[in-house]
Parts: sequence; C-alpha cells; structure tokens
Amino acid sequence: MKNAGAKTRAVAAEVVDAVVNGGQSLDAAVARNEQRIAANDRSLLRMLSFGSLRNHWRLQSMVDQLLSKPLRKRDRVVNALLAIGLYQIGEMRIPDHAVVSETVEATRELGRPMLAGLVNACLRRFMRGHVVFKDSGDEQALWNHPQWLIDRIRQDWPDDWQVILAANNERAPMWLRVNRSRHSAAEYRKLLPGANVDAGLLAGIPGALRLQAPLAVAELPGFADGAVSVQDGAAQIAAHWLLQGRHGRLLDACAAPGGKTGHLLELGGDGVSLVALELDESRTASISENLARIGRDATIIVGDASKPEEWWDGKLFDGILLDAPCSATGVIRRHPDIKLLRRSSDLERLIVLQRAILEALWPLLESGGRLLYATCSVIAAENEEVAARFLGDHGDALEIDVLPNNNIRDLMRRRICGYQILPGTADLDGFYYACFEKKKA
Repeated sequence: MKNAGAKTRAVAAEVVDAVVNGGQSLDAAVARNEQRIAANDRSLLRMLSFGSLRNHWRLQSMVDQLLSKPLRKRDRVVNALLAIGLYQIGEMRIPDHAVVSETVEATRELGRPMLAGLVNACLRRFMRGHVVFKDSGDEQALWNHPQWLIDRIRQDWPDDWQVILAANNERAPMWLRVNRSRHSAAEYRKLLPGANVDAGLLAGIPGALRLQAPLAVAELPGFADGAVSVQDGAAQIAAHWLLQGRHGRLLDACAAPGGKTGHLLELGGDGVSLVALELDESRTASISENLARIGRDATIIVGDASKPEEWWDGKLFDGILLDAPCSATGVIRRHPDIKLLRRSSDLERLIVLQRAILEALWPLLESGGRLLYATCSVIAAENEEVAARFLGDHGDALEIDVLPNNNIRDLMRRRICGYQILPGTADLDGFYYACFEKKKA
C-alpha cells in the first residue's frame, strides 16, 4: 500500500478523535476503522491509539505548548495527530525522522495539507527540546487521569492511590485460562511457542497463565477447540469461589461476553446447569461463540436482571454470579478510553442499578444458596458500600469470607464487606468480590 505508514497514522488520529471528541469507545472505533489499512499495520494502529489515549492529558499539555493558538474545531483531528506524533517520539522505538515524515504526510491523508507545515514545525520543536512536560501542579497531566477520578481514588485508597493510578497507565498483560479438563497450566505452558515458554503461573488460581508477550489467539495451541481461553487472572476467581463445594442450577447474570460463563461450565462439568442472562441481545452472540468453542451448553436468555418477572421460570438457583454493571475503573489499563468517557455523574446511576439487581436476584436464590457479587471497579461506593448495605438490609444473608485458598487471600484487600484486588497486584486487573449465602430457613 502506498504510504502505508502515513495512512496508519491518519486512521489512528481519527480513532483517537472519535474517542476524545466523539464519545466513541476505543474498541468500537478501532474495529470500525482497522479494515481501512493493511492487516500487518493494524498492530501499529492499536499501539498508537491505545498509547496516546493512555497518555492523553500529558500529551495534550505539550500540544497546547506547541500551538500558538488552538486549532479550529473542524481541524481537531490534527490535534490528535500531533499527540500521536509526540507519543511516538517519546515512547516508541521509531526513528524520529520517520515519525516526522509520516506524521506530516498523515496530515495530507486527513485532507489538511495546509496544516502539514504546522505539524512539521511542532514535531521538530519538540525534538529540539523546546517543549517538555513540566509538572506544574496539573494533576491530570501528571497522572493522565481526569481530576474527578484522581480525587475519588485518593479518597477511597489514601495509601494506595498513586500505585493505582500508575498501574492504570501500564499496558495490560495477556492472561490465559487453561481448560483443566485438557491440561494443567504447567502442562499447557510447555506447549507455548517462542518467548512465551516462560509464561508465569499464579499461585491460588489454578489454570491461570500470564504470557510474557501477547500472542494472537490463532497462535495459541488448542484455542480453536477450547483448550485455552483469554481471561484475566482476577476474573478467574469468580468461578472458583461460586462453585467452591457447590453444584446445581446456576445463573450468570449480565453474562456477556461469556468468559465467566464458560469457566463455570468448565469447572462444574456435568454437575451444573447454567442460565446465562444478558440484557443486550447483540452481545449474546459472543456468549454462544465462546460456549461453542469450549464445547459447553447453557440456556441463554435476553432479559433485564433487575426485572426477573419478565424472564424467570420460577425455578430457584443454587448459585448466582452477578458481574454487575459498573464504572470499570479496575480495567482502565485494558480500556484507557474509560478515563475519557466515564463521568463522575455516572456513578449514582450505576449504584442505583447495582442495588436494584441485587434486590431482584436475591429472591431467586435457593435457601443455602450462594450469590457472588463482582465488579471490575475500584470505587468503594460501587463495591463495599453496595455490599454492606445489602447485607444490612437482609437478615437472611450471611457474608461468606472463606476464600477458595490462602494464596488468593494474599492478592486481596479485606474491606468492610468483601474483598478488593487492586490493579497491578500480581499484574492482575482490579476486581471486587463479595459473597453472600442465604441462611437456611
């Protein structure tokens, strides 16, 4: 493809602009645009898009210094292109001359040839050291997070907030979940090609395997027939905890894309039957695809978890996994667009929904049954405060704080109710868990 490098940078600028100014999710923007470039350039597209958004506030502070006046609204995609150029010079092993040449040409690819000289001048000024990041007390630029989120995390985690913010800005590793009916994690590790042979095991989470470097799923031995799945190690705790000593009829509420659904079925085997509930019908296809690949079956229902009267058949469940809708502030390193798309005002709506779903699902649980409440958030109001309020409002609910094993306990922080894994702990995502058992009548 002629000028492939410039084309890739232009598309990356459009992706970043779609997130920053268009409110689109990063994954959706990449998926919508990656077909426009050659397959072997798509990894660079992702690196540029994800990297510049991880560093959005810091890069923007330097772009603002480089520009004598803000660009016109219709040219704001060039602002994104400048940030991508600065990110390449500062963070990537691409020769500076190539960065400048192809970023300037990308300006023309974007239909802004009159701004090519400006982009060239800005990048060369940066290379000469005329503009550097200065810690001027701007916490957003220092930590690459919006101020409201910095304040919230500092409030909830006064001793750990800096560690959490730093972890959020790192690239996430690739974790695998080995199907232990086929291999142990140690056995599967020996099947991995190249540098990934030394992939790390995680004590306390059987089947979890962290790759030293990411691989395309097509390169994972046995992926196509269900020998292994991609799933963060912290997310793998859910199935182990819910099924600890238990079997029977299970409900996986808010189930898409189906990773935890598949894990429950892998661990439970013939001892469980499972209903996978998902509100968004378009997302049920991912559940079906994941289950077909691992050779497992579940009853998939489209429905609102807060309104069981619309979908429940009246049969009680022995176990319920509620992976509740949340701010997703524990998985920012995988989805840096969360920092730009999420608003403080979203929290109250999410908390109301979390409480409503808990209230709605509790009557569906058999006496002696277990409900596991989980989020990928680090915000106390969505986690321990929701769980503690639920526990206080239900005299028939007992918190189960006996974890599957002591190694898992070492990964978690005990809260007023439930447990929190902080982002970056053992290179895991941030997850919260609280387990409740319905007292027998």
